[in-house]
Amino acid sequence: MKTIRFTNLPGDGIGPEVMSVALEALEKAGQVYHFECETTAHDVGGIGIDNHGNALPDKTLEACKAVDAILFGSVGGPKWESLPPKEQPERAALLPLRKAFELFANIRPGNLFPELADLSPLRADVASAGIDVLCIRELTGGIYFGQPKTTRQLENGEKEALDTMIYQTGEIRRITEVAVKAAALRGKKICSVDKANVLETSVLWRQTVSEIVQEMDPTIELSHMYVDNAAMQLVRNPNQFDVLLTENMFGDILSDELAVICGSLGMLASASLGTGRNSHDLPFGLYEPAGGTAPDIAGKGLANPCAQVLSAALMLRYSFGLEDAALAIENAVNETIRSGLRTGDISQGENSVGTREMGTAILSHIQ
Repeated sequence: MKTIRFTNLPGDGIGPEVMSVALEALEKAGQVYHFECETTAHDVGGIGIDNHGNALPDKTLEACKAVDAILFGSVGGPKWESLPPKEQPERAALLPLRKAFELFANIRPGNLFPELADLSPLRADVASAGIDVLCIRELTGGIYFGQPKTTRQLENGEKEALDTMIYQTGEIRRITEVAVKAAALRGKKICSVDKANVLETSVLWRQTVSEIVQEMDPTIELSHMYVDNAAMQLVRNPNQFDVLLTENMFGDILSDELAVICGSLGMLASASLGTGRNSHDLPFGLYEPAGGTAPDIAGKGLANPCAQVLSAALMLRYSFGLEDAALAIENAVNETIRSGLRTGDISQGENSVGTREMGTAILSHIQ
């Protein structure tokens, strides 16, 4: 029987509650599809600061290095918002993890179930058909990581802040390769987003993406779109897109816009893949829900576990090659939604169920 080894980092707020459901889903899928889960939990985020003085304790990082994937919860909350920005849980935990494992490719599925169309802010005639868009974002380059990055005092008394945006062809190549492989399994369409009418990095981005797509699979339909137009088109007609390929900052913005038009962050998962290969000769990855820690409902058993469960399915797919098991979990979430079960965030104010009841329903559909 195959053994999958991963670290689970529940984090803060609702993180431990939804992580518990995801781990149960993995255990159930393992029983059906004949694999075993070997995992340990470690502190990260605010609880890492409270217990160890560090959002990413050394023990947690070492545990992550010893396994083949990371299943991540959510971090942060009001308790730690007064800390300096560099010490806050989101920045002090996630960015070092991305750097340590070179997590360069963020894969964010944007799915709106037709049954949840009323949750979307889009017009009913647009949302009623559902949404299925895959956003692939470069995660370790661009303006977030470019150097120098500083704030300095000028002689005239004013302050000046500087961020540097840099992209190299190798960074663009590897994220484009991920997009091509993903598009080949979907509708064979890629829309690459840039600002090539203004930015030199975007000129290089557009040129390199075009070359790599042509080289890898010339049958893929490639288009280019300025980021401001892409933001508008996502609202106007999201299903004109299949795979969206973006650099770091543009992807940060557009993937969140995609999440909003899909109705609820509680339904959206994400994967961040690294340059390294794990013991299964597959990408090492970090898998997490798109939403936050929801401190207002933490500990009340009200959180939607779907995003965390779907993140676990992505982990099975990308880091362990267990496609059938991944599909079984995704189908189980689909069936649960189709059955009419809803947590508070997707219930439209009607009768809703809690985390545990939603989780139990999902488990019952894994087969």
